[in-house]
This record gives sequence, C-alpha cells and structure tokens, in this order.
Amino acid sequence: MRLMISGASGFLGSALLRRLVERRDREVVAIFRKLPAGPCIDSGYETLIGTLDRDEQWRGIPRDCHAVIHTAARVHIMKDSAANPLAEFRRVNVDGTLNLANRCAGEGVRRFIFISTLKVNGESTADGQVFGPDDPVLPSDPYSVSKWEAEQGLHKIASRTGMQVVILRPPLVYGSGVKGNFLSMLRGLRRGFPLPLGGINNRRSMIYLDNLVDLITVCIDHPAAANKTFLASDGHDLSTSELLYRLGRSMGRPAKLFALPPLMLRAFAAGLGKADVARRLCESLCADISKTRQLLHWNPQISVEDGLRITAESYLRETRI
Repeated sequence: MRLMISGASGFLGSALLRRLVERRDREVVAIFRKLPAGPCIDSGYETLIGTLDRDEQWRGIPRDCHAVIHTAARVHIMKDSAANPLAEFRRVNVDGTLNLANRCAGEGVRRFIFISTLKVNGESTADGQVFGPDDPVLPSDPYSVSKWEAEQGLHKIASRTGMQVVILRPPLVYGSGVKGNFLSMLRGLRRGFPLPLGGINNRRSMIYLDNLVDLITVCIDHPAAANKTFLASDGHDLSTSELLYRLGRSMGRPAKLFALPPLMLRAFAAGLGKADVARRLCESLCADISKTRQLLHWNPQISVEDGLRITAESYLRETRI
C-alpha cells in the first residue's frame, strides 16, 4: 500500500514526509510543485510533480494508493497583493483541492485527509468558550472561507464516490522552521526588544508540529476517523504573555514585557497597519480536542513546554549558522 502527500516541501508536508519515510512500513509518494533541488535517488519516496489547479491532469497517481494527505494550500498572507484575494484562495484551496480529490477517488484512493484550519470555526472565542468540531462554523477571512468551501466539496465527493474523507482543523502550528508571527516573536525575544504584551490575558490553542504529524499518522488507518472532522491542539492553551515568557526562558533571553492596555495596543497597531496582528495577539482562540482524544485514542505526545523549548533551540541554532 502507498501513501501520497501533497505539499511535500512545505512546513507540515516536509515533516510528515520525514516521519513516514522513517517508518518504512509504506511506500510514499511525495507531490511537489517542482522537482526538488536535491537528488531523490535513494530518498525513500517517489516523486510526483503537480500544481493545485482546476485543470491539473494529475497523471501518475498510483492505483494502489491507500491514503492521500493533502497539506498543500495557499496559506494566510498578512499583506496579500492579489487583486481579489478570495478568488485566489478559492482557485487553489477549493478548485485545486477538489480537482485532486476527484482524481484520487477515480483512481480508487480509499481515504483523503484534508488539513483545514481552526479558523473555519471562527476568528476568536469568548472568555470560557471553546470551539468543538461539530459547532456551527463562522469563517471570516478569504483563507478560512476557502478551507470551509473545500471541506463541503470534499464531503460531497465522499458521498458520491465512497472515498473516505477526514478533516483536521489545527490552530497555529509551531516547530522548527516556523514562519509568520511566531518567527517574529522569536526574533524580538532574541534581540531583547521590549514588547507591550505583558497585560494580555487571553487563551490560545496551538499545536507542536510533531504532535500534528503524529495525529495525521493516526488518521491514515483509524476506522473511527472516516468521514469525520477533528480539532487538534497540544491540549494546553496559553496566553500571549505566557507564551513569550516560556519562549524567553527556553532561549535564555528572558522576555522584556510591559503592559499596554489592549485597546491602546490595538489602536497603535492599527496606525501601523498591523491591526490583524494585534487582534491575534489579544484575542482568544481555543479548541476542544475531547472528540479527537476519545474517538482516535490520541493524545499529544510532546508537551507545550518541550515543544516550545525544541522550537526555540532550533531557531537559535539556525541563527548562528
């Protein structure tokens, strides 16, 4: 039996590819947008080149492929230069995903695992509230709207063809090689910048990269995963302030935080064109993973403390190179 991974050069896809190749219990086919720079001979996986496009023919999908893990996507972009961002997200995340899924179903693929986002449930949770996988959804930006539309389309394909679909909605994913706002926090801590985030008492779910990879591997074969949606997290939510303090300790550079009232912080950030960043730093976004634990008998293997430490140490090593 073979497994196929899309987005094999990405942050999540490359980590999943390494894990599956190391296991050596399945043949692995890795989908890249273009041929990897290094040689693939003796890499432990086959290579398939393809793009997330509605017109991609997807020739070469093996007929004996047991499961496809679809990690490729157009991801959230803080400064999107596209004239119509929603149309661009739909072109890749909806049309491209459903084109691939239809071709997989036609080739007899048994299970299609789709990496969605917790933002499908909503942009934030109120105090004491957590999102569950079966709660009403409220996607609010082009990225989360496109992921929700892809989820709906995948369920239609599943009902029409019999191919099983598994939806995973992770929150922020961190780990070695992390980008975006998390990387910005690491840089700020390393440089010793004072940060006005000492008074943020929100709660946010996150998931360490290896924990998400572990959950995906469980979903490949687990019978209870078929045609269900699961949320993912480390199972331990942190405030922005607590996250920075923990990262600072892991880096040997204590966080220099001072308290700025959230309203003032938001106003200041908006003046700098960073309103979305401030909102994510100040608001809560929490996931309830009890269904994931109960149905899949899965628990995060790496604690938040260890995940943050490994991420911080990896970042410091990379900056010394």
